[in-house]
Amino acid sequence: MASIELSEKYDNYDYPIEAPEPQEGHSGNLTAEQQAKVHQLRMLLEAEGVTERLDSLTLLRFLRARKFDVELAKQMFLDTEKWRKETKLDEILPTWDYPEKPEISKYYKQFYHKIDNDGRPVYIETLGGIDLTAMYKISTAERMLTNLAVEYERVADPRLPACSRKAGHLLETCCTIMDLKGVTLTKVPQVYSYVKQASVISQNYYPERLGKLFLINAPWGFSTVWSVVKGWLDPVTVKKINILGSSYQSELKKHIPAENIPKEFGGTCECAGGCENSDAGPWHDPQWARPAKWEQKADSAAAPAAAPAPAPAVAEEEVATDAAPAAA
Repeated sequence: MASIELSEKYDNYDYPIEAPEPQEGHSGNLTAEQQAKVHQLRMLLEAEGVTERLDSLTLLRFLRARKFDVELAKQMFLDTEKWRKETKLDEILPTWDYPEKPEISKYYKQFYHKIDNDGRPVYIETLGGIDLTAMYKISTAERMLTNLAVEYERVADPRLPACSRKAGHLLETCCTIMDLKGVTLTKVPQVYSYVKQASVISQNYYPERLGKLFLINAPWGFSTVWSVVKGWLDPVTVKKINILGSSYQSELKKHIPAENIPKEFGGTCECAGGCENSDAGPWHDPQWARPAKWEQKADSAAAPAAAPAPAPAVAEEEVATDAAPAAA
């Protein structure tokens, strides 16, 4: 097993790129065949005209998501690039604003808040209040899903790189808390409708980002449903999912420090202005935070072009003999 071979052209990491423990198919624990498939996938994508996001860690995530089947990983990557262009995500990202978030949060909270014991960003969702009719009067399905995608981009950079710097090793996944309190049978269709749309984005375009998932306040009978559903899922994914009832607090605190858990979920944190609005985490700590690459690119594009250097003085006779205009 070996570390990943870095590409001079695409790999420019300013954070650790190896996990603390060997994980199959991850940087630091690759077979020669897996390493060769990273190179192969990059070459195939370049042949398709792809020039962005070809760094080794990104390619490895797509390969792992498709069990290192290069053709399937290539198709997944191309589908993602097509979706990015259709949604104009790269154009939207640097200037995205979501002023309706406080109103949407009355029905559906989504926020990142500090880190778990492993140093990963903690992501929290509350599903019980979802009312699509009311929410679509505040925003649109398109804007809500765009905001979700923007947050995924911000997870990739700057959140996870900052967490990796603080932890001293590579972190590529998040710890998710999904609160099912209030999800009744009558609400299931609406909750399922939205979650299904959101899941398409996460599964198809942002593979290998789930570290742990805690489903808390799971309603009565959910465990029975889960015993059936988990048979349809990849065993690797099943291991990451924990179903907890209303007495979830003690189990949650085994994985996340109490001071990092909002008080409403059994922790002790009470951020000024509300934990759901703070976005607290290493990504805002000057010791670990760095500008995201998409921010740097946007700043570079916005910078005024340097004034052209004055043309050197030439003799009058030279002008007469070389009157062809300079190339534009």
